[in-house]
Amino acid sequence: MTNPELLKLTMEKNGENLLKGIQQLQEDVDASADILKIRMTNNNAFRVGDDIATTAGKVVYKNELFELIQYTPKTEKVLSTPLLVVPPFINKYYILDLRQKNSMVNWLLEQGHSVFLMSWRNPGPAQKDVEFEDYVTKGVVEAVSVLEDITKQPQINAIGYCIGGTVLAMTLAYYSAKRMKQRIKSATFFTTLLDFSQPGEVGAYINDPVIRAIETQNNAKGYMDGRSLSVTFSLLRENSLYWNYYIDNYLKGNSPVDFDLLYWNSDSTNVAAKAHNFLLRELYLNNKLVDKRGVKVGGVYVDLSKIRVPTYFISTREDHIALWQGTYRGALCLGGNKTFVLGESGHIAGIVNHPDKNKYGFWLNSNLPEAAEDWLNEAERTEGSWWPHWHQWLSAFSNKDMVEPLVTGSDNYPALADAPGEYVRQVLPLQQEAVSDAESETA
Repeated sequence: MTNPELLKLTMEKNGENLLKGIQQLQEDVDASADILKIRMTNNNAFRVGDDIATTAGKVVYKNELFELIQYTPKTEKVLSTPLLVVPPFINKYYILDLRQKNSMVNWLLEQGHSVFLMSWRNPGPAQKDVEFEDYVTKGVVEAVSVLEDITKQPQINAIGYCIGGTVLAMTLAYYSAKRMKQRIKSATFFTTLLDFSQPGEVGAYINDPVIRAIETQNNAKGYMDGRSLSVTFSLLRENSLYWNYYIDNYLKGNSPVDFDLLYWNSDSTNVAAKAHNFLLRELYLNNKLVDKRGVKVGGVYVDLSKIRVPTYFISTREDHIALWQGTYRGALCLGGNKTFVLGESGHIAGIVNHPDKNKYGFWLNSNLPEAAEDWLNEAERTEGSWWPHWHQWLSAFSNKDMVEPLVTGSDNYPALADAPGEYVRQVLPLQQEAVSDAESETA
Protein backbone atom coordinates (compact mmCIF):
# COMPACT_ATOMS: atom_id res chain seq x y z
CA MET A 1 0.00 0.00 0.00
CA THR A 2 2.96 2.36 0.33
CA ASN A 3 4.47 1.52 -3.08
CA PRO A 4 3.05 3.72 -5.89
CA GLU A 5 4.49 1.47 -8.60
CA LEU A 6 2.77 -1.59 -7.19
CA LEU A 7 -0.52 0.23 -6.63
CA LYS A 8 -0.53 1.34 -10.27
CA LEU A 9 0.36 -2.17 -11.49
CA THR A 10 -2.33 -3.78 -9.33
CA MET A 11 -5.00 -1.43 -10.67
CA GLU A 12 -3.91 -1.98 -14.28
CA LYS A 13 -4.00 -5.76 -13.87
CA ASN A 14 -7.11 -5.85 -11.67
CA GLY A 15 -5.15 -7.64 -8.97
CA GLU A 16 -4.05 -10.55 -11.18
CA ASN A 17 -0.42 -9.84 -10.19
CA LEU A 18 -1.26 -10.45 -6.52
CA LEU A 19 -3.18 -13.65 -7.28
CA LYS A 20 -0.23 -15.05 -9.21
CA GLY A 21 2.14 -13.79 -6.52
CA ILE A 22 0.18 -15.56 -3.77
CA GLN A 23 0.34 -18.80 -5.75
CA GLN A 24 4.10 -18.47 -6.15
CA LEU A 25 4.47 -17.59 -2.47
CA GLN A 26 2.56 -20.73 -1.45
CA GLU A 27 4.78 -22.88 -3.69
CA ASP A 28 7.92 -21.35 -2.16
CA VAL A 29 6.62 -21.81 1.39
CA ASP A 30 6.00 -25.49 0.65
CA ALA A 31 9.55 -25.85 -0.68
CA SER A 32 11.22 -23.97 2.20
CA ALA A 33 12.62 -25.12 5.52
CA ASP A 34 12.33 -22.87 8.61
CA ILE A 35 12.98 -19.64 6.65
CA LEU A 36 11.18 -18.57 3.47
CA LYS A 37 13.40 -19.39 0.51
CA ILE A 38 12.36 -17.21 -2.40
CA ARG A 39 13.01 -18.67 -5.81
CA MET A 40 15.46 -16.62 -7.86
CA THR A 41 15.02 -18.43 -11.17
CA ASN A 42 12.79 -20.91 -12.94
CA ASN A 43 13.68 -24.17 -11.19
CA ASN A 44 12.44 -26.18 -14.18
CA ALA A 45 14.63 -24.38 -16.73
CA PHE A 46 17.76 -26.48 -16.20
CA ARG A 47 18.60 -30.13 -15.70
CA VAL A 48 21.95 -31.18 -14.25
CA GLY A 49 23.74 -33.26 -16.86
CA ASP A 50 21.54 -32.01 -19.70
CA ASP A 51 21.73 -28.19 -19.62
CA ILE A 52 24.47 -27.61 -17.03
CA ALA A 53 27.34 -29.78 -15.73
CA THR A 54 27.55 -31.31 -19.20
CA THR A 55 31.33 -31.68 -19.66
CA ALA A 56 31.99 -35.30 -20.64
CA GLY A 57 33.63 -37.61 -18.13
CA LYS A 58 33.23 -40.66 -15.94
CA VAL A 59 32.78 -41.29 -12.22
CA VAL A 60 35.81 -43.46 -11.35
CA TYR A 61 35.47 -43.65 -7.57
CA LYS A 62 32.73 -43.31 -4.96
CA ASN A 63 32.54 -43.50 -1.18
CA GLU A 64 30.12 -42.19 1.44
CA LEU A 65 31.48 -38.63 1.09
CA PHE A 66 32.19 -37.99 -2.59
CA GLU A 67 32.27 -39.17 -6.17
CA LEU A 68 35.43 -38.58 -8.20
CA ILE A 69 34.93 -37.50 -11.80
CA GLN A 70 37.64 -37.96 -14.41
CA TYR A 71 36.93 -35.70 -17.38
CA THR A 72 37.51 -36.67 -21.00
CA PRO A 73 40.55 -34.88 -22.49
CA LYS A 74 39.95 -32.30 -25.24
CA THR A 75 43.49 -32.08 -26.66
CA GLU A 76 45.68 -34.55 -28.54
CA LYS A 77 48.42 -34.17 -25.93
CA VAL A 78 48.04 -33.30 -22.25
CA LEU A 79 50.18 -31.95 -19.44
CA SER A 80 51.65 -34.86 -17.54
CA THR A 81 50.71 -33.66 -14.05
CA PRO A 82 47.00 -34.22 -13.33
CA LEU A 83 44.82 -31.56 -11.73
CA LEU A 84 42.41 -32.22 -8.84
CA VAL A 85 39.58 -29.77 -8.11
CA VAL A 86 38.22 -29.65 -4.53
CA PRO A 87 34.96 -27.65 -4.54
CA PRO A 88 33.21 -26.47 -1.37
CA PHE A 89 31.00 -29.06 0.30
CA ILE A 90 28.40 -26.42 1.13
CA ASN A 91 27.61 -25.92 -2.57
CA LYS A 92 27.44 -28.14 -5.63
CA TYR A 93 30.54 -28.32 -7.78
CA TYR A 94 28.99 -27.30 -11.08
CA ILE A 95 29.52 -23.59 -10.46
CA LEU A 96 32.79 -24.48 -12.21
CA ASP A 97 30.93 -26.31 -15.00
CA LEU A 98 27.72 -24.42 -15.68
CA ARG A 99 27.58 -24.22 -19.49
CA GLN A 100 30.41 -24.55 -21.97
CA LYS A 101 30.69 -20.82 -22.56
CA ASN A 102 31.54 -20.17 -18.90
CA SER A 103 32.82 -23.56 -17.69
CA MET A 104 36.22 -23.49 -16.00
CA VAL A 105 36.41 -27.28 -16.22
CA ASN A 106 35.92 -27.15 -19.99
CA TRP A 107 38.50 -24.34 -20.33
CA LEU A 108 41.09 -26.28 -18.33
CA LEU A 109 40.59 -29.30 -20.57
CA GLU A 110 41.10 -27.07 -23.60
CA GLN A 111 44.42 -25.93 -22.11
CA GLY A 112 45.61 -29.55 -21.96
CA HIS A 113 45.00 -30.41 -18.30
CA SER A 114 43.88 -33.85 -17.11
CA VAL A 115 41.09 -32.75 -14.79
CA PHE A 116 39.65 -34.72 -11.89
CA LEU A 117 36.93 -33.24 -9.68
CA MET A 118 35.34 -34.21 -6.36
CA SER A 119 31.55 -34.13 -6.24
CA TRP A 120 30.53 -34.09 -2.58
CA ARG A 121 27.55 -35.99 -1.25
CA ASN A 122 24.54 -33.96 -0.16
CA PRO A 123 24.30 -35.22 3.44
CA GLY A 124 21.10 -36.20 5.18
CA PRO A 125 20.29 -37.56 8.66
CA ALA A 126 22.37 -40.70 8.03
CA GLN A 127 25.53 -38.57 7.73
CA LYS A 128 25.08 -36.78 11.07
CA ASP A 129 28.40 -38.11 12.44
CA VAL A 130 30.55 -36.96 9.51
CA GLU A 131 33.35 -34.83 10.99
CA PHE A 132 35.10 -31.90 9.33
CA GLU A 133 38.35 -33.88 9.36
CA ASP A 134 36.64 -36.64 7.37
CA TYR A 135 36.62 -34.28 4.39
CA VAL A 136 40.42 -34.42 4.65
CA THR A 137 41.15 -38.07 5.48
CA LYS A 138 38.21 -39.73 3.70
CA GLY A 139 37.94 -36.99 1.12
CA VAL A 140 40.97 -35.27 -0.40
CA VAL A 141 43.55 -37.80 0.85
CA GLU A 142 41.48 -40.62 -0.63
CA ALA A 143 41.01 -38.76 -3.93
CA VAL A 144 44.76 -38.13 -4.24
CA SER A 145 45.46 -41.85 -3.74
CA VAL A 146 42.98 -42.73 -6.49
CA LEU A 147 44.63 -40.22 -8.83
CA GLU A 148 48.03 -41.77 -8.17
CA ASP A 149 46.70 -45.19 -9.11
CA ILE A 150 44.97 -43.99 -12.29
CA THR A 151 47.62 -41.58 -13.55
CA LYS A 152 50.77 -43.33 -12.28
CA GLN A 153 52.08 -39.87 -11.41
CA PRO A 154 53.84 -39.34 -8.03
CA GLN A 155 52.40 -35.82 -7.59
CA ILE A 156 49.41 -33.77 -8.67
CA ASN A 157 48.37 -30.12 -8.76
CA ALA A 158 45.29 -29.18 -6.72
CA ILE A 159 42.66 -26.44 -6.57
CA GLY A 160 40.41 -25.65 -3.59
CA TYR A 161 37.43 -23.30 -3.82
CA CYS A 162 36.14 -21.49 -0.68
CA ILE A 163 35.77 -24.02 2.15
CA GLY A 164 37.14 -26.63 -0.26
CA GLY A 165 40.36 -24.60 -0.14
CA THR A 166 40.32 -24.77 3.65
CA VAL A 167 40.04 -28.56 3.41
CA LEU A 168 42.87 -28.62 0.86
CA ALA A 169 45.16 -26.57 3.13
CA MET A 170 44.40 -28.89 6.04
CA THR A 171 45.28 -31.84 3.79
CA LEU A 172 48.67 -30.32 2.95
CA ALA A 173 49.34 -29.64 6.63
CA TYR A 174 48.21 -33.19 7.48
CA TYR A 175 50.74 -34.66 5.03
CA SER A 176 53.46 -32.59 6.71
CA ALA A 177 52.38 -33.51 10.24
CA LYS A 178 52.38 -37.22 9.37
CA ARG A 179 55.77 -36.84 7.64
CA MET A 180 54.25 -38.32 4.52
CA LYS A 181 55.48 -37.83 0.98
CA GLN A 182 54.13 -34.52 -0.31
CA ARG A 183 51.74 -35.78 -2.96
CA ILE A 184 50.57 -32.32 -4.03
CA LYS A 185 53.05 -30.35 -6.14
CA SER A 186 51.21 -27.00 -6.11
CA ALA A 187 48.00 -25.69 -4.55
CA THR A 188 45.62 -22.99 -5.75
CA PHE A 189 43.08 -21.39 -3.42
CA PHE A 190 39.95 -19.66 -4.74
CA THR A 191 38.46 -17.18 -2.20
CA THR A 192 39.69 -19.32 0.70
CA LEU A 193 39.72 -18.36 4.38
CA LEU A 194 42.44 -19.92 6.54
CA ASP A 195 42.62 -17.11 9.09
CA PHE A 196 39.00 -16.53 10.14
CA SER A 197 39.62 -13.36 12.16
CA GLN A 198 38.11 -11.27 9.32
CA PRO A 199 35.10 -13.30 8.15
CA GLY A 200 33.37 -10.42 6.39
CA GLU A 201 29.61 -10.00 6.60
CA VAL A 202 29.21 -13.61 7.75
CA GLY A 203 30.60 -12.29 11.04
CA ALA A 204 27.13 -10.98 11.81
CA TYR A 205 26.21 -14.55 12.75
CA ILE A 206 29.45 -15.42 14.54
CA ASN A 207 28.84 -15.19 18.27
CA ASP A 208 28.40 -17.80 20.96
CA PRO A 209 24.60 -17.53 21.53
CA VAL A 210 23.81 -17.83 17.82
CA ILE A 211 26.25 -20.70 17.32
CA ARG A 212 24.91 -22.56 20.36
CA ALA A 213 21.38 -22.27 18.94
CA ILE A 214 22.55 -23.55 15.54
CA GLU A 215 24.44 -26.43 17.19
CA THR A 216 21.30 -27.46 19.09
CA GLN A 217 19.28 -27.45 15.88
CA ASN A 218 21.98 -29.32 13.95
CA ASN A 219 22.29 -32.00 16.62
CA ALA A 220 18.53 -32.53 16.65
CA LYS A 221 18.27 -32.86 12.86
CA GLY A 222 21.65 -34.40 12.12
CA TYR A 223 22.46 -31.71 9.56
CA MET A 224 22.20 -28.02 8.74
CA ASP A 225 19.39 -27.64 6.22
CA GLY A 226 20.85 -26.25 3.01
CA ARG A 227 17.70 -24.26 2.26
CA SER A 228 18.09 -22.29 5.48
CA LEU A 229 21.81 -21.87 4.81
CA SER A 230 21.08 -20.49 1.36
CA VAL A 231 18.67 -17.89 2.76
CA THR A 232 21.21 -16.95 5.44
CA PHE A 233 23.78 -16.06 2.79
CA SER A 234 21.17 -14.20 0.71
CA LEU A 235 20.20 -12.08 3.71
CA LEU A 236 23.77 -10.80 3.94
CA ARG A 237 22.85 -8.82 0.81
CA GLU A 238 19.13 -8.71 1.40
CA ASN A 239 18.21 -5.84 -0.93
CA SER A 240 19.79 -7.45 -4.01
CA LEU A 241 19.46 -11.14 -3.08
CA TYR A 242 16.16 -11.35 -1.20
CA TRP A 243 13.69 -8.47 -1.11
CA ASN A 244 13.92 -7.62 -4.82
CA TYR A 245 12.80 -11.19 -5.61
CA TYR A 246 10.04 -10.89 -3.00
CA ILE A 247 8.68 -7.82 -4.79
CA ASP A 248 9.05 -9.24 -8.30
CA ASN A 249 7.66 -12.70 -7.55
CA TYR A 250 4.91 -12.06 -4.99
CA LEU A 251 3.77 -8.46 -5.47
CA LYS A 252 4.38 -7.94 -9.18
CA GLY A 253 3.55 -11.56 -9.97
CA ASN A 254 6.45 -11.91 -12.41
CA SER A 255 7.87 -15.30 -13.29
CA PRO A 256 11.57 -15.66 -12.44
CA VAL A 257 14.00 -15.56 -15.36
CA ASP A 258 16.02 -18.54 -16.61
CA PHE A 259 19.55 -17.97 -15.29
CA ASP A 260 22.06 -20.80 -14.80
CA LEU A 261 24.03 -19.06 -12.05
CA LEU A 262 20.88 -18.39 -10.00
CA TYR A 263 19.73 -21.97 -10.57
CA TRP A 264 23.01 -23.19 -9.05
CA ASN A 265 22.57 -20.75 -6.16
CA SER A 266 19.14 -22.22 -5.46
CA ASP A 267 20.28 -25.85 -5.70
CA SER A 268 21.03 -26.07 -2.00
CA THR A 269 23.11 -28.62 -0.11
CA ASN A 270 22.95 -29.67 3.52
CA VAL A 271 25.98 -29.74 5.82
CA ALA A 272 26.52 -32.65 8.21
CA ALA A 273 25.87 -31.62 11.83
CA LYS A 274 29.30 -32.30 13.33
CA ALA A 275 31.13 -30.80 10.36
CA HIS A 276 29.01 -27.64 10.46
CA ASN A 277 29.37 -27.27 14.22
CA PHE A 278 33.16 -27.53 13.91
CA LEU A 279 33.23 -25.00 11.07
CA LEU A 280 31.27 -22.43 13.05
CA ARG A 281 32.80 -22.85 16.49
CA GLU A 282 36.39 -23.96 15.98
CA LEU A 283 37.17 -22.11 12.75
CA TYR A 284 34.91 -19.05 12.59
CA LEU A 285 34.44 -18.30 16.29
CA ASN A 286 37.70 -19.55 17.82
CA ASN A 287 39.94 -19.21 14.72
CA LYS A 288 41.77 -22.41 15.68
CA LEU A 289 43.28 -23.19 12.28
CA VAL A 290 45.99 -20.53 12.60
CA ASP A 291 47.02 -21.99 15.96
CA LYS A 292 49.85 -24.49 15.53
CA ARG A 293 48.17 -26.78 18.07
CA GLY A 294 44.60 -25.74 17.46
CA VAL A 295 43.18 -28.35 15.08
CA LYS A 296 43.76 -32.10 14.91
CA VAL A 297 43.28 -34.18 11.77
CA GLY A 298 43.75 -37.94 11.91
CA GLY A 299 45.16 -37.68 15.42
CA VAL A 300 47.86 -35.07 14.62
CA TYR A 301 47.93 -31.28 14.93
CA VAL A 302 48.02 -29.47 11.60
CA ASP A 303 50.34 -26.47 11.27
CA LEU A 304 49.79 -24.24 8.24
CA SER A 305 53.32 -22.83 8.46
CA LYS A 306 54.64 -26.31 7.61
CA ILE A 307 53.09 -26.12 4.15
CA ARG A 308 56.01 -25.62 1.76
CA VAL A 309 54.51 -26.23 -1.68
CA PRO A 310 54.05 -23.25 -4.06
CA THR A 311 50.63 -21.69 -3.62
CA TYR A 312 48.42 -19.33 -5.64
CA PHE A 313 45.68 -17.36 -3.90
CA ILE A 314 42.96 -15.66 -5.95
CA SER A 315 40.48 -13.54 -4.00
CA THR A 316 37.97 -10.92 -5.12
CA ARG A 317 37.63 -7.33 -4.01
CA GLU A 318 33.85 -7.28 -3.50
CA ASP A 319 33.60 -10.72 -1.87
CA HIS A 320 31.22 -10.49 1.10
CA ILE A 321 31.55 -14.17 2.06
CA ALA A 322 35.36 -14.48 2.19
CA LEU A 323 36.63 -10.94 2.77
CA TRP A 324 39.80 -10.54 0.70
CA GLN A 325 41.72 -8.94 3.56
CA GLY A 326 40.97 -12.11 5.53
CA THR A 327 42.10 -14.44 2.75
CA TYR A 328 45.29 -12.38 2.48
CA ARG A 329 46.01 -12.90 6.18
CA GLY A 330 45.54 -16.63 5.67
CA ALA A 331 47.99 -16.69 2.77
CA LEU A 332 50.67 -15.21 5.01
CA CYS A 333 50.26 -18.15 7.41
CA LEU A 334 51.68 -20.60 4.89
CA GLY A 335 55.32 -21.35 4.22
CA GLY A 336 56.76 -21.78 0.74
CA ASN A 337 56.49 -19.52 -2.30
CA LYS A 338 53.17 -17.67 -2.41
CA THR A 339 51.42 -15.69 -5.15
CA PHE A 340 48.45 -13.52 -4.22
CA VAL A 341 46.08 -12.13 -6.86
CA LEU A 342 43.04 -9.92 -6.32
CA GLY A 343 40.25 -10.02 -8.86
CA GLU A 344 37.38 -7.64 -9.41
CA SER A 345 33.73 -8.41 -8.58
CA GLY A 346 32.61 -10.92 -5.96
CA HIS A 347 32.74 -14.47 -4.60
CA ILE A 348 31.34 -16.10 -7.74
CA ALA A 349 31.49 -13.66 -10.66
CA GLY A 350 35.09 -12.75 -9.89
CA ILE A 351 36.12 -16.41 -10.05
CA VAL A 352 33.95 -17.60 -12.94
CA ASN A 353 35.46 -14.94 -15.23
CA HIS A 354 36.03 -16.69 -18.57
CA PRO A 355 38.76 -15.13 -20.76
CA ASP A 356 36.36 -15.00 -23.73
CA LYS A 357 34.34 -12.43 -21.79
CA ASN A 358 37.19 -10.65 -19.99
CA LYS A 359 34.57 -8.82 -17.96
CA TYR A 360 36.73 -8.14 -14.90
CA GLY A 361 40.39 -7.32 -14.35
CA PHE A 362 42.77 -8.18 -11.50
CA TRP A 363 45.63 -6.80 -9.40
CA LEU A 364 49.16 -8.25 -9.03
CA ASN A 365 51.94 -7.51 -6.55
CA SER A 366 54.88 -9.87 -6.09
CA ASN A 367 55.57 -8.42 -2.63
CA LEU A 368 53.57 -9.64 0.38
CA PRO A 369 53.65 -6.94 3.09
CA GLU A 370 51.97 -7.61 6.43
CA ALA A 371 48.99 -5.33 5.74
CA ALA A 372 46.55 -6.21 2.96
CA GLU A 373 45.90 -2.55 2.11
CA ASP A 374 49.64 -1.98 1.66
CA TRP A 375 49.65 -4.85 -0.81
CA LEU A 376 46.79 -3.27 -2.79
CA ASN A 377 48.32 0.22 -2.74
CA GLU A 378 51.45 -1.16 -4.42
CA ALA A 379 49.64 -3.57 -6.77
CA GLU A 380 49.29 -3.12 -10.53
CA ARG A 381 45.94 -3.64 -12.22
CA THR A 382 45.72 -5.83 -15.32
CA GLU A 383 42.82 -5.91 -17.78
CA GLY A 384 40.97 -9.14 -18.44
CA SER A 385 40.48 -12.47 -16.73
CA TRP A 386 43.03 -13.80 -14.24
CA TRP A 387 42.68 -17.32 -15.70
CA PRO A 388 45.54 -17.03 -18.27
CA HIS A 389 47.90 -15.64 -15.60
CA TRP A 390 47.04 -18.53 -13.32
CA HIS A 391 47.39 -21.07 -16.11
CA GLN A 392 50.89 -19.78 -16.85
CA TRP A 393 51.76 -20.15 -13.16
CA LEU A 394 50.18 -23.60 -12.99
CA SER A 395 51.92 -24.92 -16.10
CA ALA A 396 55.29 -24.41 -14.42
CA PHE A 397 54.41 -27.27 -12.05
CA SER A 398 53.91 -29.84 -14.78
CA ASN A 399 56.60 -31.62 -16.77
CA LYS A 400 57.28 -29.65 -19.96
CA ASP A 401 56.81 -32.65 -22.25
CA MET A 402 53.21 -33.20 -23.30
CA VAL A 403 52.02 -36.81 -23.10
CA GLU A 404 49.25 -38.97 -24.53
CA PRO A 405 45.88 -38.45 -22.80
CA LEU A 406 45.21 -40.69 -19.84
CA VAL A 407 42.92 -43.67 -20.15
CA THR A 408 39.78 -43.48 -18.06
CA GLY A 409 40.06 -45.20 -14.72
CA SER A 410 42.28 -48.18 -13.95
CA ASP A 411 42.02 -51.85 -13.04
CA ASN A 412 41.50 -50.85 -9.41
CA TYR A 413 39.17 -47.98 -10.22
CA PRO A 414 37.06 -48.70 -13.31
CA ALA A 415 34.48 -46.24 -14.61
CA LEU A 416 31.27 -46.49 -12.58
CA ALA A 417 28.94 -44.06 -14.38
CA ASP A 418 28.83 -41.11 -16.72
CA ALA A 419 29.50 -37.64 -15.36
CA PRO A 420 28.07 -35.77 -13.54
CA GLY A 421 27.25 -38.80 -11.38
CA GLU A 422 24.62 -39.36 -8.71
CA TYR A 423 25.58 -37.15 -5.78
CA VAL A 424 25.25 -33.83 -7.62
CA ARG A 425 21.69 -34.75 -8.60
CA GLN A 426 20.54 -35.13 -5.00
CA VAL A 427 18.02 -32.42 -4.19
CA LEU A 428 16.45 -31.26 -0.95
CA PRO A 429 14.72 -32.38 1.17
CA LEU A 430 16.70 -35.59 1.61
CA GLN A 431 14.38 -36.89 4.31
CA GLN A 432 12.32 -38.44 1.49
CA GLU A 433 15.38 -40.43 0.41
CA ALA A 434 15.85 -41.75 3.97
CA VAL A 435 12.18 -42.75 4.18
CA SER A 436 12.37 -44.52 0.82
CA ASP A 437 15.44 -46.45 1.92
CA ALA A 438 13.72 -47.50 5.14
CA GLU A 439 10.63 -48.65 3.21
CA SER A 440 12.82 -50.68 0.84
CA GLU A 441 14.55 -52.41 3.76
CA THR A 442 11.19 -53.19 5.37
CA ALA A 443 9.86 -54.61 2.11
